[in-house]
Formats: sequence, structure tokens, C-alpha cells
Amino acid sequence: MDYKIIFSDLDGTLLTSKNDVSDLTISEINKIKDRIPLILVSARMPKSMTYLQDRLGIRKEPIICYNGALVMAGNNVISSVTISMPVIESLYGIAVKNNIRIGLYFEDEWYVEETSERIEKEIFNTKAKPVFKKTNQVIEDWKEEGKSAHKIMCMGTEQDTDRIFPVLNEVFGKELNIYRSNATLIEIADKKVSKVSGIETILKKFYPIALEDAVAFGDNYNDIEMIKAVGHGVAMGNAREELKEVANATILHHKEDGVAKYVKHLF
Repeated sequence: MDYKIIFSDLDGTLLTSKNDVSDLTISEINKIKDRIPLILVSARMPKSMTYLQDRLGIRKEPIICYNGALVMAGNNVISSVTISMPVIESLYGIAVKNNIRIGLYFEDEWYVEETSERIEKEIFNTKAKPVFKKTNQVIEDWKEEGKSAHKIMCMGTEQDTDRIFPVLNEVFGKELNIYRSNATLIEIADKKVSKVSGIETILKKFYPIALEDAVAFGDNYNDIEMIKAVGHGVAMGNAREELKEVANATILHHKEDGVAKYVKHLF
């Protein structure tokens, strides 16, 4: 099968470290990028993806941000779906009662109330800095500005996160996609969006290519739908077992240049 386009997750997948791609990855992508487009698909904000596009020499390609809630091409917004403000307010109330801190994201804006070890890790990993502001003030400002959130991140101890995760699913499961990205983080977007919806937007707008002609790489729960939807879904060696079960192939760990070595094999 001659696949025609690649969609790749970043963290735990294309990135060999916490915040960068390897020289081997850059080299292998440079060999194919003029005939096989590489589209980055992530829960990250735009500016935490575009520096990686620059490293890979693929800045001309669109990107899928916030697990599909925002699709960008350069500075142009191609598709944008945000969480409704009443839902944000309700979720914030539940978070406060459960000792959970939240981060709010809109386009390239990121707001948290205070720094923490988790926030410092996020700053290092994504090369983006948040604005420190009380969440209720961000909500009031956004109401005046007509903004809302592309993504909400819930942060807490593993015990607090364990406790609130089923509560959020019970209360908001019909309206929101709620992903446990690790033991202490929950990422949330509108139910209407996913990495697959972002891929479909890009294929419709930019590339007349069928889903079955696409390859996708991923490692986490929010990649499962994408891996199942494309013609050739690939799980990293470090991927969740649930993702490996639905993938067409399982490759090396992301720290072992799994994507680069498989791209060399495939193309």
C-alpha cells in the first residue's frame, strides 16, 4: 500500500525527548516531506507545535491543536470549537470543591492561577509560558471578550484526580471529551471534536486524500480513535496497551526514534 500522508502525535510519539525531535527524525522527515506531508496532531497549543514544525522544515503544513478543537494553517484559523462558558463555570465549581487546579487555553493563550512543579514541567516541555491569573477573573474577562476555552486541563494529586475523573465523566460525558493524559492530568475538549475530526477537516480543506491512504502514529488514549480511523495506525512501543490492541503495527519506543525508523522502513 502506497500511503500518501502522515499524521503524528507529539508527546511520547514523534518527540524523542520531552520537548524536541531528534536529528534522525529531522533527517528522515526531510527525505519524504516533499511527497508525503507530515501533519502534527496534538493536545498542545499552536505555538508549542510551530517551533517543532520549524525544526522539521514543515511550517507550510496545517496543524491540529488541542486534540482537534483548533485547526490552524499559518496564522489562519481553519476550524475552531470551544467549550461553552456555562460548562466551564460548572466544571470550575466542581474542580474547586475537589482540590483540583485548572488551566484554561484559548488559541495561544494559557491561564493558570499559580505556578507548581507540574506547571514548570509543562513550560519546559511545551516552550510556552502561562499568564498567572485567578480562574474566575479569566472567566469574567472571556465573557466580555466573547472567548471560551479550546481546552481545559485539570491538575491534582493522583488521588484527587482518581476521585474527580468519574465525576466529570458522569456530569459532562455527553458534552465533553475527557481524557486522562497521565496519573495527575485530565485534558478536556468539546465532545464534537477529536483528532479524527481535525484530520477530516485537513483532508477536506487541503489534501484530496482518503483516510485509508493515511498513516498515523500515537501513544495515548486520545490517539485511539485516530489510530483506528486511518489506513495504517501505528502504536509506539511505549503506548497504552489499549492503543496497541487496535493498531496495525507496534514499533520502537519514542526515545528510540521509533517514528523515524518506521518512516524509513515504510517510505
